[in-house]
Amino acid sequence: MTFSIVARDTAGNAVRFGIAASSSSPAVVARVAHLRPGLGAAASQNITDPRLGGRLLDRLAEHGDPEKALADVTSAAEHIEYRQLTVVGRTGPGFAYSGPKTLGTHASATADGVVAAGNMLAGEHVPQSMVDAFADASGELEQRLLAAMRAGLAAGGEEGPVRSAGLVVVSTADWPVTDLRVDWADEPIEQLAELLDVWLPQRDDYVTRGLDPAAAPSYGVPGDE
Repeated sequence: MTFSIVARDTAGNAVRFGIAASSSSPAVVARVAHLRPGLGAAASQNITDPRLGGRLLDRLAEHGDPEKALADVTSAAEHIEYRQLTVVGRTGPGFAYSGPKTLGTHASATADGVVAAGNMLAGEHVPQSMVDAFADASGELEQRLLAAMRAGLAAGGEEGPVRSAGLVVVSTADWPVTDLRVDWADEPIEQLAELLDVWLPQRDDYVTRGLDPAAAPSYGVPGDE
């Protein structure tokens, strides 16, 4: 009941990783998104076992090979036939696994630094439309992920209406520099876009606040002198 994209961005001096997802179920990103700065990102969806995202990243930390990490996890996990997993590492393409009991119409698409996948889709073409839109989009990683989600929705998205969406990005800080969620709403992807418009101009300032409070700007909030 989810379509998602996991991607890497090497523009600038830092490798950044991001995940965006949408679903007919509530609070989708709280369950499916797993990221570690400097290492990679993974999504665990379709009758979701959130433990599998962390296991993918653990295996990736051991040897740096996302394809092998996916093989390690899928060969050892119980009930893996119900799961859909994706992973991206520091180099190379993304990788995907869809178990034989993945729900409804399901598919995945990969390219260098990106993988999209979904289940209960309107059509098998949806993930490829997301990968294509990500490749064609410009701007920050967050904006490219949002463009991919909009393209997936325009291509049909889930077979039914989606109700939640979210977007998470990690960079050089030890925490997500972007973590935006619409957990239950009509048109959650467009509401996510509105949140991103508010967040992006302030994103780097909040990293500065965490690392060097004396250098952080004031936002003029009452009581902040």
